[in-house]
Amino acid sequence: MTLFEELRARGLVHQVAEHEELPLARLLERPQTVYAGFDPTAPSLHVGNLIPLLGLRRFQRAGHRVIALAGGATGMVGDPSGKSEERNLLSAEELAANVAAIKGQLERLIDFRDGRALLVDNLDWTREVRYLDFLREVGKHFTVNSMLRKDSVRGRLEREGAGISYTEFSYMLLQAYDFLHLYREHDCKVQVGGSDQWGNITAGTELIRRKLGGAAYGLTFPLLLNREGAKFGKTAQGAVWLDPARTSPFAFRQFWFNTPDEQVVALLRYFTFLPLEEIEAHAADVAARKNPQAAQRALARAMTELVHGTEEAEKVERAAAALFRKDVDYREVPPEYLEDAFAGAPQVDLPGERLDGEGIAWLDLVVFALRDDAAPDRPVSKSKARRLIAQNALALNGERIADPERRVTPSDLVHDRWLVLRKGKKHTVLVRVVS
Repeated sequence: MTLFEELRARGLVHQVAEHEELPLARLLERPQTVYAGFDPTAPSLHVGNLIPLLGLRRFQRAGHRVIALAGGATGMVGDPSGKSEERNLLSAEELAANVAAIKGQLERLIDFRDGRALLVDNLDWTREVRYLDFLREVGKHFTVNSMLRKDSVRGRLEREGAGISYTEFSYMLLQAYDFLHLYREHDCKVQVGGSDQWGNITAGTELIRRKLGGAAYGLTFPLLLNREGAKFGKTAQGAVWLDPARTSPFAFRQFWFNTPDEQVVALLRYFTFLPLEEIEAHAADVAARKNPQAAQRALARAMTELVHGTEEAEKVERAAAALFRKDVDYREVPPEYLEDAFAGAPQVDLPGERLDGEGIAWLDLVVFALRDDAAPDRPVSKSKARRLIAQNALALNGERIADPERRVTPSDLVHDRWLVLRKGKKHTVLVRVVS
C-alpha cells in the first residue's frame, strides 16, 4: 500500500485540488519535501495540532523530508480560519518563547536527526521584507475578489457583527509567501494542514504557479469536532495540552479513553500508527458491542505513549486501573493523578483539627461533605445521611462503612491529605484536609 493509499484508507485525505490527486499520488512515490505550519500562540501544542503534525510523521516514515514551520511572523498577525472573532496579538518575545517551548514536543513526534526534518520560523525570512516589495512580489498576484471567496474570510464577513481586520485579511498572503519561500529554498512542493487551512494552502499553490510557473500541491486532513460541535481537543476545562505541566499525563490519557464509541474507530485511524487490520478488528468489536472499551484503551495507550513515552504511559495505565476497579485502593494512585481523576467532582476543605484526638464520626463527615440532592446548596440532613449509611450506599476511600459512629482519623488519609467519599457508583466528593 502506498502512502497516499494508506492516507485514503485512514480517512485522512479531506481535500486535494481537482485534477491534482493523481499527480500528487505519483509525486509521492518518490522522496519529496513536505511542510505543515503552526502558529505558536501558546507555549505548548494541544491535541488539535496533532493531525497535521502526525501527518508529517507519516510522510517522514514513508521516506519524505518534512518541515515543521513555526509561525513567528504569521502568529503576529493571527489566522482568521475557523475563528469567529479577532485574535489577541502576541509580542515577538512571547512568540519566540513559545517556539522554544514547543520544539521539545515536536522532537517527540518528528525525527530531526541528520537533516531528516527541519524546524523553521517564518519570521526569519519575513522580518526584513519591505512592505512595498511585498505588495509588488506577492500582493499583485491576488485579486480581492478571489480572497473574499476564501472560506476563512467569507465566513467572518457573513457573521453578523464580526467583520475582519486588514491584518487578518492579509494572513493568507503571508502563508502563501511561506510556501513560495520553501519551494524556492528547499524544493518543497507539498503543504499539508487541517481542512480550515485549504484557502491559505491554495493561495500558496496559486502564487507558485503564477510567479514561477511551478507545480505545488496541497492536501488537507479532516477538521475534527466533538459531539458538542466544538473543535476537537476542547473540554469543559479548556484545551488538552501536550505539555505535562498544563495537562497531566493522567488527564491526557483519560481524554482519549473517554472517547465515545461512535468516534473511537475514526480516531484510531486518524491519530495512531496501529495497523489498519488491528483497527478494523476494534471496529468489529465496537459494532458488535464486544470487549467494551478495548478500542478506547488502545487509543489512550497509543496516544499517551506517543506524546509522553512508554514509561509514563504504563504508569498512568496502572493508575487508571487502580482507580476504577471495584476494590479500589486510592493509595495506589500517585498523588499527582488523584486530583486530576476528580477534577470535575465536588471538592470540600475539611479543617485538619476535625481529625485531632478521636477524629470525626463517619456520620458527621458525611453531613459535612455531602450536598442534598433536592437542595444542592444545603448539606444533607443527619437523618438522610443515616439512611444512606444504613443502605450501604456510602464509601470512604473505596470501603463501605455501615457504622455511623466509626471514627475517621489521620490514618484514613490518602497521601496524608485526602478523603474520598463516594455515593453510589458515580457521585464522588474529594475532601481535602487543610491545616
